[in-house]
This record gives sequence, structure tokens and C-alpha cells, in this order.
Amino acid sequence: WQPSVLRLFVRAVADPAALLAAQDVVWVSGGNTASALAVWRVHGVDAALRAAHAAGVVLAGSSAGFLCWFEACVTDSFQLETSAPLADGLGLLPGSACPHYDSEPTRRPAYTRLVAEGFPAGVAATDGAALVYRGRELAEVLALRPGAGAVRVELPAGATAAVETPLPARRLG
Repeated sequence: WQPSVLRLFVRAVADPAALLAAQDVVWVSGGNTASALAVWRVHGVDAALRAAHAAGVVLAGSSAGFLCWFEACVTDSFQLETSAPLADGLGLLPGSACPHYDSEPTRRPAYTRLVAEGFPAGVAATDGAALVYRGRELAEVLALRPGAGAVRVELPAGATAAVETPLPARRLG
């Protein structure tokens, strides 16, 4: 097992697509979702990630590294401590996502308001929760600590407010 790092500001890898394709798992850390997506697109990493995913490479991440895989998300990329919509994710996973649902006070109200206003429905995860997808389908929610979990957030037909549906979680550890 040999970890690799792909740095794009100080380029040390001539062929990012080849590096990503050679991995078993690609982990994206937290940070600024909008900036990461923009930099990836400039360097062709978005296409390389799609190709790696299609070839069976596992894609994972936390915070921004969780959001980037979806079509849309709720992010603080534009202003700290303010949650805002971003409808320009990689689109490998359907709908939208929201992390830090229990720990950042603006996330939950922003996400439910946005979904009620027509933003794509999706999933929200608390800190300490992991969502496992197989293909484009949510297969399992894992709880890494007591109380961690996820909810589906959607706007039922005819409703004016978004509805949160808790998703069953399997506790690890």
C-alpha cells in the first residue's frame, strides 16, 4: 500500500489522469468546494476523476471532499459561516448534499429552505457519519460515533416545506 498525493498548485505529477487511474481509492479532504472544482476543471482532474470512477476506483472524502461528487451542494465556499447553494458539482452522485448538519448552525436551515425553493433534493450528513454509495445509489449510512447519521431532505409534491427523513445508520466501533 503506497499513498500518493496530487498537488495542483506546485505540480509534481506530469499526468494527473494516470496517477488517479492507478489508485484503489481517491480521498479528497475538506476545504473550499467551489475552488477545488474550479482548479480540477482547469487541470482536467474532473474528467480524470470521472474516468477513474468509471474504471472502479473508489472515490471518498469529507466535507468538501464529500460534496464534490454530487450534482449540487450546500457549501460555505463563498463566505465563512454562511451556507450557500452550489449547483455545479461533478455530478457523479445524483441530487444534492449537505455536510456538518449538526455542527454548523447555518447548514440545516439553509438546506431545508433551498430544497423548499426548488434546489435538488438530497442527503444531509452529521459529523461522524459516512455515506456509502454503490453506483449512484445510497447503499448504507455508517455512524462513526453515537448519534451520527444522515437524513434525506426533499420537497414532497404539493408541500411548501422540505421534509427530513432519517436514514437508518449502522454504528461502527
